[in-house]
Amino acid sequence: MDRIDGIRAFVAVVDAGSFTRAGDRLRISNKLVSKYVAALEGQQGVTLLNRTTRALSLTPSGERYLAAARRVLAAVEELDGQASAEEGALTGRLRVTAPVTFGEMFVAVLTRDFTRRHPALSLDLHLTDRYVDLAAEGFDLALRIGQLPDSSLIARRIGQTEAWAVASPAYLASHPRPAHPEALRDHLCIRDSNAQTPGRASFLIEGKAVSVPLPGRITVNSAQAVRQLVLEGEGVALIPSFVVARDVAEGRLQRLLPDFARPQLDIQAVSLPQPFVPPRLSAYLDHLRARLSPLLKAPPPGS
Repeated sequence: MDRIDGIRAFVAVVDAGSFTRAGDRLRISNKLVSKYVAALEGQQGVTLLNRTTRALSLTPSGERYLAAARRVLAAVEELDGQASAEEGALTGRLRVTAPVTFGEMFVAVLTRDFTRRHPALSLDLHLTDRYVDLAAEGFDLALRIGQLPDSSLIARRIGQTEAWAVASPAYLASHPRPAHPEALRDHLCIRDSNAQTPGRASFLIEGKAVSVPLPGRITVNSAQAVRQLVLEGEGVALIPSFVVARDVAEGRLQRLLPDFARPQLDIQAVSLPQPFVPPRLSAYLDHLRARLSPLLKAPPPGS
């Protein structure tokens, strides 16, 4: 066994929390991961992991070895990256996760363009509105919209958007058009549970951020599902502008309260802290920064 394979397997098990998830991350069987770790322990003459049927934990020797193992892998990654950079090619694999609607509308296209420019690189794009644990699930990067909780993750802003208050003409035909954010408390609101506070929304009123309630009976964890319910006249909703800009331009939805600005939502790329950022990850981030904002600002088709 190559010692680097053992070190890589050991670190993957620690980060993923199990041999099975580590195997998925490394694209090898969990039995092979276990074999690599056992061989590494044999080479070192110490036990690195406590194994039980319920959980894994680091031994004192494993805790000391882990920091050095991460430095070794970072150095190997740096050497590989320098060699590839000198040849002008990006190689390896990136695992990226993004919200479903945003991913379908923008990230898939940007990823396609990136891999066309770098044919020796493979990219695994996983779209989910679930909060993904990068370390446990083996992702290099997560794209997230809105305010992020405090964490040790490294966040880089790659764009901005905002949520528009919208309703259908049919709904507005039977309900008074709100003239002030406070009027939303008198409407049926469709809430998106992906928002940080689904039952409330902030507006800038006279230069100050004011939180107003969004009463309603339906809360759903999909911007597209919220959009569809609003199109069907079920109520008012706050939806990211990139999701509904075309509907507004073509008259299927009407934007409400345009004179009351809302806080901008940062679109951020989040990654694990690491001593060396692989060139393929840096290049993908640069690609997103350069290409995303023009797409977000472009007028919707047919407008």
